[in-house]
Amino acid sequence: MDWLNYHHLFYFWTIAREGSVTQAAERLRLGQPTLSAQMRSLEKALDVRLLKKEGRGLVLTEAGRTAFRYAEGIFGLGKELQESLAGWAADRAPILAVGISDALPKLMVRTLLEPALHLPEPIRLLCREDRTDRLLAQLSLHELDLVLSDMPPPTGSAVKAFSHLLGECGVQIFGTTALRKRHAGAFPGCLNGAPVLLPLEGAALRRGLDQWFEVEGLHPRIVGEVDDSALLKSFGQQGIGFFAAPSTLAKEIERQYQVQRLGQAAGVRERVYALTLDRRLRHPAVVAISEAAKHRVFG
Repeated sequence: MDWLNYHHLFYFWTIAREGSVTQAAERLRLGQPTLSAQMRSLEKALDVRLLKKEGRGLVLTEAGRTAFRYAEGIFGLGKELQESLAGWAADRAPILAVGISDALPKLMVRTLLEPALHLPEPIRLLCREDRTDRLLAQLSLHELDLVLSDMPPPTGSAVKAFSHLLGECGVQIFGTTALRKRHAGAFPGCLNGAPVLLPLEGAALRRGLDQWFEVEGLHPRIVGEVDDSALLKSFGQQGIGFFAAPSTLAKEIERQYQVQRLGQAAGVRERVYALTLDRRLRHPAVVAISEAAKHRVFG
């Protein structure tokens, strides 16, 4: 593949802005013969005439006007890049870009990420929430350093990512006091015919709950399927339906959403994985997140 010579393009851009080879040569501190030779090389490489004589000066051809517009954009972006990065090392902390699966409980994510903000060398945290498959695509392009997900990469995924299990815990069923009174009786039988809020099909927690319902012979009434865990709990707070959440967050969920625990969904597990392009966790902030999972979240 023939690459564009950006030095030659810069010379052309300068000539076009100055209006003559003489003035451009003075600005660039180059000899006129050298500058003219560079222009001929660019025109030969592009196989078009970019400049033509008109009177004592030079004007752009139609192709030259097109090339000039592109050059304006290219060198304008170059200037923006310089201005953006000026003083970067001195004034800005390095970024840790984390992708967060929308199925993960936000209370858990907050606890996991918090230690990364208290390292000896400060970082700037950038969080993006989306579906895991979309986040994996961004990870493969190095737009993310890490993805937190409720499941490992699917089999046959086009993205070669490594999965690190950060921890797992049981799952409790929650609901408002008023909703529990309307559906009295022993747990889990009280869920028969009761309204429930569930993650979307395909989520790891949804698969576990569906299997639990089947094993227990439960037939709840699904009133909502929500992919965002925080929104799901918000609906639950309004008494719209019972919902499931990790046992390790039970006290915080009861306090924040004014709900109560009904009991544990036997055999259902909530897991959190760190997905990276590296086989081992190396980044200090990612290691801190892993340690937080072991000792603060799932310990």
